[in-house]
Amino acid sequence: MKPPSPIRLREVWVIMFLLGVIMINYPFVHIFNKDILIFNYPLLFLYFLIGWPASIVVVYFFSRYAMDEPQEEHEPDEQEKDGPR
Repeated sequence: MKPPSPIRLREVWVIMFLLGVIMINYPFVHIFNKDILIFNYPLLFLYFLIGWPASIVVVYFFSRYAMDEPQEEHEPDEQEKDGPR
C-alpha cells in the first residue's frame, strides 16, 4: 500500500480541526444545552465529557495509522549494485 501523501495528510488534519471547532460552537452546544439529566448529570456536561475524549481517541488512532505506514525502501541502482569502478 502506498503511503499517504503529505498534502492528503494535511487535508485530513485540517478537516479534523474544523470538526472539533464545530463540535464546540453554538449549534451543537445549543442542541445539547437542555434541562435533561442523565444519571443526574446535565446533557451538556455529558456531551463535553464524552465528545472531547472521543475526538482525542480519533486523532490518536489516525496519527498511529499515519505513522505506521510502511516506508518505501530504496533499491540500489545498477551502478550501486556493481560497486565503484
